[in-house]
Amino acid sequence: MINLGFRLFQTHLTAFKRFVQMKSDKTILLVEDDYVDTITFKRVLKKLEVHNPVVICNNGEEALNWLNLNKTDLPGLIFLDLNMPKMNGIEFLDIVKQDETLKIVPVIVLTTSSDPSDRLESFRRCVAGYMVKSVDYNEFAETISCVKTYWRTSQLAY
Repeated sequence: MINLGFRLFQTHLTAFKRFVQMKSDKTILLVEDDYVDTITFKRVLKKLEVHNPVVICNNGEEALNWLNLNKTDLPGLIFLDLNMPKMNGIEFLDIVKQDETLKIVPVIVLTTSSDPSDRLESFRRCVAGYMVKSVDYNEFAETISCVKTYWRTSQLAY
């Protein structure tokens, strides 16, 4: 009986490891125009031992171009700033959420805006989450850590 229980545990553990490995190769797309925020984001990922490839786009237009070139290998997660030049985050969401292939990619808004209308407009466009960037490094790291925990245990649509 103990042997059977242990084998079942090993089977589940192996499946879980495969699941985590599968997701760990998924690209993270960061759509952010601020250089310091980009460096901070990358530092936090390193601290949290997140080894996924990270693609950085400086605005929504750049991100759309990248996504359209990579539709066969979608990112596992998009972190999106709202206030950017050329195409802001809301404009980006308007286009992405109309595209049958792209609309299933989870998008988390990561912004300095605590404006309730920005939050409401983001959720109207079906974002997976809305997080206000903290200027405190440790608080920012805690926010990203929470996303990491959720993302590692959540199923993707693809």
